[in-house]
Amino acid sequence: MKVAFAGTPEFAATALRAILAAGHEVPLVLTQPDRPAGRGMKLQPSPVKQLALEHGIPVAQPQRLRSEVERAALVSAMPDVLVVAAYGIILPQPVLDLPQYGCLNIHASLLPRWRGAAPIHRAIEADDRETGITIMQMDAGLDTGAMLLRKPIAIHPDDTTGSLHDRLAVLGGELIVEALARLPGGLDATPQPPQGVTYAHKIGKAEARLDWRRSATELACAVRAFNPFPGAQALFDQNAVKIWHAFATTGQGEPGEILACDETGVTIACGDGALKCTELQRPGGRRLDARQFVQSGGLIPGMRAESTP
Repeated sequence: MKVAFAGTPEFAATALRAILAAGHEVPLVLTQPDRPAGRGMKLQPSPVKQLALEHGIPVAQPQRLRSEVERAALVSAMPDVLVVAAYGIILPQPVLDLPQYGCLNIHASLLPRWRGAAPIHRAIEADDRETGITIMQMDAGLDTGAMLLRKPIAIHPDDTTGSLHDRLAVLGGELIVEALARLPGGLDATPQPPQGVTYAHKIGKAEARLDWRRSATELACAVRAFNPFPGAQALFDQNAVKIWHAFATTGQGEPGEILACDETGVTIACGDGALKCTELQRPGGRRLDARQFVQSGGLIPGMRAESTP
């Protein structure tokens, strides 16, 4: 099949690799425009663009797809189907109607739970025990299309967004290849039920700062959800200490109060219970395990981290 592909980050690049490995012809890749990144803030191509160029696949990078000019490359490619994975640009109806088999989306949740931009983060933050991949026939709504394939995956107690992302990316590649293999003969389309709809709103940097009035269990989930981005933070005297690994434990004190600080971790009181932080990072420093962090000084029992207003 002629499979046009639209995607931007590494999650999408994993799916594109699987499609290419399966032998499909990819006449065009759509990805977002290059963005400034790194210390020099030089323009950097997306992972999907880098992969496409390595395989000699034409790449188009429109800001949006509203006009005929912006859609011209896709029209010229004449794909049988357009596969979309974490593209980041809304597809207008003329694009949805263009391919013979429409547009298939690889979504990193078990729809209708966690529609939207950050399904992996939000599943971990909510302490879900499973998530998965849904291959969806796209329509004009926000992740509201009919489900074609759906496969669950367990969320491990120590999963971060980073580790779960990698497993879901591989599963997404496997499922889209299966969907494409079955597409010519038809796939059963199941409408999403109205029950169980939740929205995974985009992660903002402001969410990184932990509110110590919340329970330790909630904050432990937040630490896992915000690893690797944006990185959970505890604010001590206006200095943001990043917390990369932590778990809920027993303890009582004023929310944000350091209860203990030793080689096993920095234990901070929460609204209910305490959070034991075992991997931390000071501004401008590197990640340190608890022993290294405590030996380097700076935090002592009785200090308090500020809660959000």
